[in-house]
Amino acid sequence: MTAESADAAPRPQRYQIGEVAERTGVTQRTLRFYEEKGLLDPPERMDGGFRLYSDEDINRVTYVRQLQQFLGFTLSEIKEMVEAEEELKQIAATRRPDFELPERLQRVSTAIAALARQLEVVDHKVSNLSTMKEELGAKMTRMATRRADLIKQIEEMKAGVQA
Repeated sequence: MTAESADAAPRPQRYQIGEVAERTGVTQRTLRFYEEKGLLDPPERMDGGFRLYSDEDINRVTYVRQLQQFLGFTLSEIKEMVEAEEELKQIAATRRPDFELPERLQRVSTAIAALARQLEVVDHKVSNLSTMKEELGAKMTRMATRRADLIKQIEEMKAGVQA
């Protein structure tokens, strides 16, 4: 090994679209769709035009899928969450303790704004779920009351037949 190769940073692992689809449980078409909608940055390309994805891309697809599958987020909500997360990562990646106080204040303010956007998306989702829960609870109460009334009517009818 030469001194030059010892100093070289290791090249990050790259994956073709089929490998990413298999690892993340989405179709190749879905990966292209995510790219088209801005949920996934355009990947690097091989000489033949084949897409090459990074570990970070795989993590992004997994995050998008979790938001969509487990939390029922829409694509626009996911895009807002992902964009804010990217902004937070950028702030963290460029953090330097020697920044002047006004610059540090601006960076913290930017981070707060990104977090506020994410919180707004989540609050909206929680509010909708809360409303849905209340509506289902009211329906359940009405059905339970109706069932109790029907049981009472059946018992009265049986009592009338036996008398």
